[in-house]
Amino acid sequence: MVSFSDIDLSNPLRNAIEDLGFETPTPIQEQAFPILRSGSDMVGIAQTGTGKTFAYILPILRDLKFSKQQHPRVLILVPTRELVIQVVEEIEKLAKYMTLRTIGVYGGVNLNRHKELVLQGSDIIVATPGRLYDLALSNVLKLKSIQKLVIDEVDVMLDLGFRFQILNIFDLLPQRRQNIMFSATMTGDVDALIDTYFIAPKKIAIAVSGTPLDNIEQVSYDIPNFYTKINLLKNFFSNATVFKKVLVFAPNKRNADRIFNSIKEEFPNQVCVIHSNKTQNYRLRSIEEFNKGNHRILIATDVIARGLDLQEISHVISFNPTQYPENYMHRIGRTGRAKQMGKSILLTTEKEQGQKQQIEALMDYTIPVVEIPDHIEISKELTEEERPDEGREQSKNRTSLEYVPGPAFHEKKEKNKKVNLGGSYRREISKKYKKPKTRGDKNYNKRNKKRK
Repeated sequence: MVSFSDIDLSNPLRNAIEDLGFETPTPIQEQAFPILRSGSDMVGIAQTGTGKTFAYILPILRDLKFSKQQHPRVLILVPTRELVIQVVEEIEKLAKYMTLRTIGVYGGVNLNRHKELVLQGSDIIVATPGRLYDLALSNVLKLKSIQKLVIDEVDVMLDLGFRFQILNIFDLLPQRRQNIMFSATMTGDVDALIDTYFIAPKKIAIAVSGTPLDNIEQVSYDIPNFYTKINLLKNFFSNATVFKKVLVFAPNKRNADRIFNSIKEEFPNQVCVIHSNKTQNYRLRSIEEFNKGNHRILIATDVIARGLDLQEISHVISFNPTQYPENYMHRIGRTGRAKQMGKSILLTTEKEQGQKQQIEALMDYTIPVVEIPDHIEISKELTEEERPDEGREQSKNRTSLEYVPGPAFHEKKEKNKKVNLGGSYRREISKKYKKPKTRGDKNYNKRNKKRK
């Protein structure tokens, strides 16, 4: 087994790793190190939790020499502000014994504050695409000195609509640079990006995205509706000994808040929620409280939770299946880390069975179905989305003969059939003088009348 002592690390890096207590690199760290040090472009396919952040930071720091230049030499793009903060923290851990300037910039903060930060000088800049593009357009940040470009969680960036900013950032970068990309899934959009901007990239794939992790126990429940799912959640959370630290994935921001509001009173000071509508400080505080164990239940959407360093999660509960089957793997990969056993619970309604089948097809694994316990109340209350569309139904007070839908189009009324002929004045002038009065010449008609 390869250890960090077998890798060609500098003394400052070796000392930092010893302080962190790391002994052996993960597979992606071991495989990426020689490729990135060689200067070749690289594409890494790896799930959340495989150590991919250190996989690109270690070789970059190994060869990054001291410099006093103002503008950064390394650019790291990530999709969310939480990931910016997390990556900066990871760099600072490894650069503990190095003289290195690292800054993080992201949306939601006054642009002038980040301009001042950039003007102080940096070696590495970690950024969300939107904020980086704003700084580049302001001419405060110069990107022509960038030697290495890292795009982490590129599939999430494209899902979030950052394509425009990413393509424009590529145009601002120097032609000669090393491109490094990490993605959990390979899509057509990701392939197109690689084909256009990368030069003969080396590819590393660690744990195919459709392979279920061996140390995660998966079960599913077939649930009739939203509020029955809530009743089952409450039953789970009442057992704090088993459900020690739970991450609940919600389908969207609205349902994340709805789940939170449904359970917060029964479990006071134990639940927190994060999504893109929450303020930055609220989100960071919620993650910190969850990691410290002050809150044992965190409700999050897929986009916000991707890439976050959430520790020692006992259970991942998918309140619904994912629209894209690959994202289910990111969800369950949050538990069962560091060779510990984890548990994943999937809740599906009848309408969501198709999505569940797609997940199972991707994994080539059938998730065992567990019966709902008898004491769980089957709710008759429906959410707005679950209620039938009454506007499209025939009224029960009408007979079938009375309910005859009208035609899609109808004849115009007589008054609406009239054609605009330009007004009576214009028509009279035209009739009298054989030619309409022209604009801008008040004496035109008078002159013609005298001639006659």
